[in-house]
Amino acid sequence: MAQTKVTSPGITDSSITNVKIADVAASKLTGALPAISGASLTDLPSETKPTIASISPSVITNAQTAVTLTGTNYVSVPQVQAINSTGAIVNADSITYTSATTIVATFTLTTDGTYYLRVENNDGNAVRSSTALLTVSDNPVWVTAAGSLGSFAGASAIATQTLTCTDATSFAITSGAVATPLTFTTGVGSCTITGTQTQYSAAAVSNFTVTATDAEGQTAVRAFSMSWSFTIAGSGGFN
Repeated sequence: MAQTKVTSPGITDSSITNVKIADVAASKLTGALPAISGASLTDLPSETKPTIASISPSVITNAQTAVTLTGTNYVSVPQVQAINSTGAIVNADSITYTSATTIVATFTLTTDGTYYLRVENNDGNAVRSSTALLTVSDNPVWVTAAGSLGSFAGASAIATQTLTCTDATSFAITSGAVATPLTFTTGVGSCTITGTQTQYSAAAVSNFTVTATDAEGQTAVRAFSMSWSFTIAGSGGFN
């Protein structure tokens, strides 16, 4: 009886040689397997991944801080992680689901640096920010004590007053003012006040607030005052 199909037992080892295999032209294999199109696949599960568009604030200190994440496709309640540029992963202390577009993650990050954020919904779909959105940095710290810088002779040039704040990159008077025309000069790490005042001719006190700002935009505010005194001659009175 003639064989109607080829089976493994019907093929002897000596029947198949490298030469015979080489004789099979590639053209004879063309179209042997049907092309598979993704459009032909059905009943596949759909994935809806969360996104992260922005966060606020983007700079925090080492103290426990709530960070609001704005994006899409959040499902109550997702997991949120901060991933340091070194690879260290810190889970959020707590997570509050507000809506599908807003969640609030509270972090305590003890190491300064920059962090990527990762959100994972409870169905396993997740997203990691493409850039390190969160910066952890210490606030600038004032060295110069708040309060009075001293009492100064109103008619004379003052000794240079230097106000120092660690990590500050700039300073500005944000309320009040120094007596005119004293010069307030900002700097890195400190600012100065110099000159001779002409605003007052009798005893007075000038009050002002200085805001120190660091490279990350964090601020520290301190209030100061300067007292002005005059002798009888200096005040324009009688000798």
